[in-house]
Amino acid sequence: MQSASDRHEYPAHWEADVVLRDGGTARIRPITVDDADRLVSFYEQVSDESKYYRFFAPYPRLSAKDVHRFTHHDFVDRVGLAATVGGEFIATVRYDRIGADGMPASAPADEAEVAFLVQDAHQGRGVASALLEHIGAVARERGIRRFAAEVLPANVKMIKVFTDAGYTQKRSFEDGVVRLEFDLEPTDRSLAVQYAREQRAESRSVQRLLTPGSVAVVGVGRTPGGVGRSVLGNIRDYGFNGRLYAVNKAFTEEQKELDGVPAHRSVRDIDGPVDLAVVAVPAEQVPEVVAECGAHGVQGLVVLSAGYAESGPEGRERQRELVRHARAYGMRIIGPNAFGIINTSPDVRLNASLAPETPRPGRIGLFAQSGAIGIALLSRLHRRGGGVTGVTGVSTFVSAGNRADVSGNDVLQYWYDDPDTDVVLMYLESIGNPRKFTRLARRTAAAKPLVVVQGSGTAPQGHAVRATRLPHATVSALLRQAGVIRVDTITELVDTGLLLARQPLPTGPRVAILGNSESLGLLTYDACVAEGLRPSTPLDLTTAATPADFHAALARALADDAYDAVIVTAIPAVGEGSAGDAALAEALRSAAEQVPGKPVLVVHVELGGLAEALSAATSTAPQAAAGPPKIRADHPFRALDRLRAAPAPGDPPAPGDGDRLIPAYPAAERAVRALADVVQYGQWRRDAAEPGRVPEFEDIDEKGAAALIDGLLTRGQGLTLGTEETCELLAKYGIRAHRALPAATADAAARAAATLGYPVALKATAPHLRHRADLGGVRLDLADEEQLRRSYAELTELFGPPDELRPVVQGMAPRGVDTVIRAVIDPAAGAVLSFGLAGAASQLLGDTAHRLIPVTDREATSLVRSIRTAPLLFGWRGSTPVDTPALEELLLRVSRLVDDHPEVVAVTLEPVVVAPRGLSVLGASVRLAPPPARDDLGPRTLPAY
Repeated sequence: MQSASDRHEYPAHWEADVVLRDGGTARIRPITVDDADRLVSFYEQVSDESKYYRFFAPYPRLSAKDVHRFTHHDFVDRVGLAATVGGEFIATVRYDRIGADGMPASAPADEAEVAFLVQDAHQGRGVASALLEHIGAVARERGIRRFAAEVLPANVKMIKVFTDAGYTQKRSFEDGVVRLEFDLEPTDRSLAVQYAREQRAESRSVQRLLTPGSVAVVGVGRTPGGVGRSVLGNIRDYGFNGRLYAVNKAFTEEQKELDGVPAHRSVRDIDGPVDLAVVAVPAEQVPEVVAECGAHGVQGLVVLSAGYAESGPEGRERQRELVRHARAYGMRIIGPNAFGIINTSPDVRLNASLAPETPRPGRIGLFAQSGAIGIALLSRLHRRGGGVTGVTGVSTFVSAGNRADVSGNDVLQYWYDDPDTDVVLMYLESIGNPRKFTRLARRTAAAKPLVVVQGSGTAPQGHAVRATRLPHATVSALLRQAGVIRVDTITELVDTGLLLARQPLPTGPRVAILGNSESLGLLTYDACVAEGLRPSTPLDLTTAATPADFHAALARALADDAYDAVIVTAIPAVGEGSAGDAALAEALRSAAEQVPGKPVLVVHVELGGLAEALSAATSTAPQAAAGPPKIRADHPFRALDRLRAAPAPGDPPAPGDGDRLIPAYPAAERAVRALADVVQYGQWRRDAAEPGRVPEFEDIDEKGAAALIDGLLTRGQGLTLGTEETCELLAKYGIRAHRALPAATADAAARAAATLGYPVALKATAPHLRHRADLGGVRLDLADEEQLRRSYAELTELFGPPDELRPVVQGMAPRGVDTVIRAVIDPAAGAVLSFGLAGAASQLLGDTAHRLIPVTDREATSLVRSIRTAPLLFGWRGSTPVDTPALEELLLRVSRLVDDHPEVVAVTLEPVVVAPRGLSVLGASVRLAPPPARDDLGPRTLPAY
């Protein structure tokens, strides 16, 4: 690799796979001396015009000296990166550190010249933008703060790469050359540009998988049955609008088709492009298939084959190799061990899955890591009668299996701006990158509902998941703050999803309850109270109520501004049968249409007819190619379906899939739980419209804190600061911690008290006594030296010698409520701020609230109020309210400290005594560590393998 004169070893952590603008992938890595031949071959494929733009003169070939210069780097002052596909260069970028005179220099010079060259065939794919992100991150790591680039005015594409990046820049024109200078410090605009590019690229990569123009199923058996043959049949029978091919190397040369589908022995034998390959061969044969697909230009793979990470260490390594192999060709993978994908769009009609039933077209996007759960969810959304009723359909479905490559984050990027998806339902057994997921979820939830069932926190075999130190409940709480509607079961997932799919969001928690059963109404009322809703007294229409009575009562409730939602309860009327059910369904539907801005739910008891009628009244009959819904031949609504499928001349058309559907639930608790989830989401949407701001504090010394941190980190990789260093760092952010002076002897305690001034507190700081006033390790309000010496003697007599107690003396603070503030950098979730009351409330009962950093002023306010013991801060039982504005400001300052300095990996302030006026930080600790080389704020990158 590098020569002995090079100053740094090969930086393997700079290697990364990236998704490009068109959805394909490329690998970015440092250029080494072994790349000479690749560089020459790459340069030969670049047009003369591109070479002219790079070197400002005709430059047909690279000299031996050029090749040496462009392949020998010290990875500090001279760095080159290449983007590769299939192991070959498609683009390069390099920087050279320069001094103030523009000549080559070393640190502490903090400017570098940067230059790009992109192969013409790959221009327009966003390669240069991705390389700029990565070379910028490398430069910052090496102490370079500013790039300079000289570009010919005619090279408008490269000028646009620089100007669109969002960095703060200067532009000048001299001697016929445009000179651009820009700072590398990320700005709000540069991060916004990076996230927007990430979204477009990842969305496009999923779109290529879900909307192929041609599909090859590899591993189709010659006899009926088997995974490959089943998937081929599902694709064909659903009416795929593109070209379909069956592939099996065991086919004879003479076999030209199978089940009416063109048959080939290899993907390479197919005459024409193949956009998607569905792989259903044994795991040991998959590498050969991947190589054939890559050579043929296949854009993506759905790997149904098992035998990967779910099977143990050997399979895990096989899975890593699969991902590396596919990405080398620019392909993305769903799977392995996947259940398949479905796209119900009439322009695509793709069912490349093992689903026993094809779902109806609809507006719900569905993601499941588990194939079994995917089957259950599709079935529940598909069926009529039983459980929650309300036939609705799916826009797209993805079962990712081991999600070695394409994950829920990628699919979320696609659904964010997919015009065919209104609601997103996700079953997640694990979250590989919670920090990115919460960022994407927050953005998605602001546009369309996102409902998630999250696994228990233990990742199943086959899932590569970053280790997290946060409890499962904490991660769940952080998801809710990002706008995720988090539910506990797939039943609740469907209940909530169907309500969101067809009903408007409520504007508040006020619920009207009406129906023909007083008992069922009271059960619904109690369930509403338990879920935190504000129900009205149920209106009992009595068992004699007619459909007209229901219509009138529902219309009045919907028109009443005192209610935000209506729950209708219904029990069967004796002897009416299906005709009465249909009449009641029509009455409810027509009343709901009169006031369309409020959600309506039905709780029914053994009213199969009503449930079916509500569904049939507002659902879309499936298209002919999808097959009819499976309803008993003698079902009373089979005839109704047929009538709606073929309306008589002059009749209004059947309602479309976007029409309003009234979901009917078999139990009050299920309906109310779904409504409560939707009410909370509606409130989050309103709050998200005004998210607050991260305030600026004039007394913060960010540069001084950075210099102090840099100096402290020279002492070690991970460092817990001493008392004086902690106080000094916190003071840079306007946080004053009360000094605690060590008292190894009674005389030392007396001297410390004289320094601080009486009254004082004497505390034992040994781990088993720290913050445990209940054990007697603290003496307060010591007014003079006599009391101090007596208390010192008592502590040593009770708990042991001073070297075990570690006693300290501290000045007294005003009385108040003891609280605790913590901030931690979690490797998976990112920076998290936590707050609770000190002592048993947080330690024993877990009454702690959390927010993602950076925290806004509104989030700090809600954080203080979100713990169950918050009333103690606001005058509970006649006590004096404490200074919560000062507490909120302290939270914001801690958030700023951690957000500004990723080296600060842990902060604990305990106790923070909040008094009626002001507060006192009586204990503080800070831990530092070098910042991670890559995080969610760094350049775009796919998970490493």
